[in-house]
Amino acid sequence: MFVPLDSRMGEILIPKPYFALIPAVVFIAMAKVSRLRLLYLAGGVWAFYSLYEYLMKFRILCSGECNIRIDLLAIYPFLIFLTAAASLYVIYGIATRKRREQSTM
Repeated sequence: MFVPLDSRMGEILIPKPYFALIPAVVFIAMAKVSRLRLLYLAGGVWAFYSLYEYLMKFRILCSGECNIRIDLLAIYPFLIFLTAAASLYVIYGIATRKRREQSTM
């Protein structure tokens, strides 16, 4: 049966917030190579989300009732959109670079 992506994200990222550092590191590494600001932004947002989720897990940012997470209704779609936009930007950059290299040959 089909399970929404944001539900899967919650199943993985809420109990193990350090998994959010994986896309953060990947985007920041790609940003260092390509110097694209959008990739720095995506990596920074994922790293910030990891910190935010840790603070929620240890009940620093919530006052007792942390099980009802209305905030994720906005956070997960934003993370999905930003990840998709940054990924498409990288793919577009690679495609245009290959086209430029082929036209100079």
